Amino acid sequence: MNNARLLFVHALSPLHAGTGQGVGVIDLPIAREKATNLPYLPGSSLKGPLREACPAESRTRIFGPETANASDHAGSAQFSDQRLLLLPVRSLAGTFAWVTSPIILARFTRDAADAGQTNLPALAPLRPATPESCIVASASAAITLPGATGRQVILEDLDLNATADPAAGQWATWLGSCIFAHESDWQAMLTDRLCIVHDDVLAFLLTTATEVIARVRLLPDTKTVAQGGLWYEEALPAESILAGLLVATPIKASVAEVFAVIGGLTGGTMQLGGKATVGRGLCRTQLV
Repeated sequence: MNNARLLFVHALSPLHAGTGQGVGVIDLPIAREKATNLPYLPGSSLKGPLREACPAESRTRIFGPETANASDHAGSAQFSDQRLLLLPVRSLAGTFAWVTSPIILARFTRDAADAGQTNLPALAPLRPATPESCIVASASAAITLPGATGRQVILEDLDLNATADPAAGQWATWLGSCIFAHESDWQAMLTDRLCIVHDDVLAFLLTTATEVIARVRLLPDTKTVAQGGLWYEEALPAESILAGLLVATPIKASVAEVFAVIGGLTGGTMQLGGKATVGRGLCRTQLV
């Protein structure tokens, strides 16, 4: 589609896009897709801050009228949910690795094709044969343990047999040029840290590698925890990268105007999701 563009979100601090009260151990969980369990940032959580940052003279044409006149016409900018693309996971090599899997890359490839991206690297080679193996873009993402016969990636307490593949390097280069368009150091960092794991391994990491933060409310006089004042919040870790689509519909603004205005609003830092007053959700956005 010539009216769609890729949009990336890079979390600079833990990102909490919540679903309200939870029913398990975590009181305030993050939003996840029902079928895949993939975390996502709702499109509305991105649209709202961008609307507030938009100049008043074009706000109504791009984002639609205010609530009182919402029935007049729809906005010309439509935001998909921003789905998790790269999950930062603690690694014995290089502090952390940016982890993804074949199903995530396949879904992203579909979105990228809708956005008119025709130069995507090959996807077929990037399928780890077993849950005990992974594919890396650079040998620097793996280490050789004493007594081991090959190089391994150690993610949390998972030991994975690593294989460096040029196809993974091509993906790292392509993604780096989109996410970190003007930052060569970060592009190189992505190449050094990209790790593609089996879908089953990713399913495990999605439930164990997010941040769970204990919060307390203290009584002002005694500085002790108030009754019911202890709860647990979940967040995507800092350095998480999400991706989605921006679709322009020429209702009151042209396709070119939508991309020009929103392109001018992205590229910097903004607050997305909840818990803003405690530093959650500082993100950089990038429209391709």
